[in-house]
Amino acid sequence: MFSYQLYSSRNFPPMAATFQMLADAGYTAVEGYGALYADDAAVEATKAGLATTGLTMPTGHFSLAMLEGEVDKVLGIAKALKMERLYCPHIMPADRPTDAAGWTAFGARLQQVGAPYKAAGYGFGWHNHDFEFKALGDGSVPQDRMFEGGPDLEWEMDVAWVIRGGADPLAWIAKYKDRITAAHVKDIAPSGQNTDEDGWADVGHGTVDWKTIMAALRAAGVRHFVIEHDNPKDHARFATRSIAAAKGF
Repeated sequence: MFSYQLYSSRNFPPMAATFQMLADAGYTAVEGYGALYADDAAVEATKAGLATTGLTMPTGHFSLAMLEGEVDKVLGIAKALKMERLYCPHIMPADRPTDAAGWTAFGARLQQVGAPYKAAGYGFGWHNHDFEFKALGDGSVPQDRMFEGGPDLEWEMDVAWVIRGGADPLAWIAKYKDRITAAHVKDIAPSGQNTDEDGWADVGHGTVDWKTIMAALRAAGVRHFVIEHDNPKDHARFATRSIAAAKGF
């Protein structure tokens, strides 16, 4: 199914209108992020938006601090919004390990963090950016080390960030196909273009070979394809053009 990462629309309030825009554009699902469940009122507003439009929220992003320190709250949110899989999306530069042992330990930490969610029946894993693919001093890369330390971690693969990290997404799909349970469908503009959108492009209108990559992901059994743009000037343009293109892959 094609989903939509609601972070893409964070600069275009109100979210209730975004839900309707997405439903009208043909989406059946969305992916949540922190601001949508920052407090009880936000959770209720998100729940209402889903109910009104018929959209579902099978996947959600939660900060490491929340996943680690507010387990009961996260479980309550996941249940209220009928999520299936939870992903930790990021850590700030100051918090990132600097060597192989540190990244392996971080993977083990994530494995432990995920234990109560897996016990409750949810999938749990990591969503990457580009820094996980930058070689460490010993030549290994953080993504491998994280999975070494967390053997049961799922992976929501953000393909465009893999490419921006200098790696080959097809090779990584082949290597970890059994872990990939969702993928972010995002596109990269040609060099020097769309600088006012941080170099991202509407899906199908950039340089990523999505037809080939989508086939590989589907062959790996991925069901959740989450369309995303980190900084669109017009979120309705992005949402509508992207799902139209993605349906052709």
